[in-house]
Amino acid sequence: MTEAKTNRKYKDSVFTLLFGEKNNLIELYNAIRNTNYGSDTDIRITTLEDVLFMERINDISFVIEGKLVVLIEHQSTVNPNMPLKMLIYMGRNYEKIIDKDGLYSTKKMFIPKPEFIVLYNGVDECPDRQVMKLSEMFSEPLEQGIESLELIVTVYNINKGRNEEMATRSENLRGYEFFIYLIREYLKAGMDRDSAISRAVGDCIRQNVLKDFLEKHGSEVHNMVFGEWNWDDAKRVWQREAREDGIEEGMQNVFSLLEQGISIAEAKAKLGLNPKCVAERFGGS
Repeated sequence: MTEAKTNRKYKDSVFTLLFGEKNNLIELYNAIRNTNYGSDTDIRITTLEDVLFMERINDISFVIEGKLVVLIEHQSTVNPNMPLKMLIYMGRNYEKIIDKDGLYSTKKMFIPKPEFIVLYNGVDECPDRQVMKLSEMFSEPLEQGIESLELIVTVYNINKGRNEEMATRSENLRGYEFFIYLIREYLKAGMDRDSAISRAVGDCIRQNVLKDFLEKHGSEVHNMVFGEWNWDDAKRVWQREAREDGIEEGMQNVFSLLEQGISIAEAKAKLGLNPKCVAERFGGS
């Protein structure tokens, strides 16, 4: 029987460490799709080794009963480009698992049916379930009867208290939700990040939540969460600095236009800058 494990050549996240184990992954998939696959179900991990999403290693892809499932944990703001990312991921995954010689055969190939799932546990408001479609990204709408390509991503909110029926079907999912919830609650209470994670680990073990997993991987989990959430902070700083750099560059362009005798109003219109921002720097209209 195929043993499911994530590829440990690259750095795991807590999500992939927990659900990269075969039985935990089957339990999670059963909870999401309300299926009843047993522990003897053949499952093949196909997670890509390189970091497509350029954030954290929080993806697991696997083949189960003729389905190729791409499963993403997402903690940042839900990305509207997720269907396109999934399309790229899927293509690379098929390239990895198919017999390439079969592409040139005169016989039709059969490939696993794709499924795309995002489990969202960020802090932004998100419905229990939402659907994202690749066709919604097309610059021109699909014409009736000429629907050449579609890809559907289902996003589930797995924050504590959301999709509770799904969580009751997976002890590990419910435990993971509670673990993340505790860390955030302790941070809200004023604890520093290191202490909040340590306390959440200890409290979960005492309450028999993910006990075996946390006892086995406690320090590893601590370092993962600390690194993941520090990355989120760094990403926000980079984005803010990029915006500030863009503003400064825009202001230099305004200076150049003013030197040419163009009014502030014309400069604002020409460069498409925020009128309030320009007014604060230069005054006038």
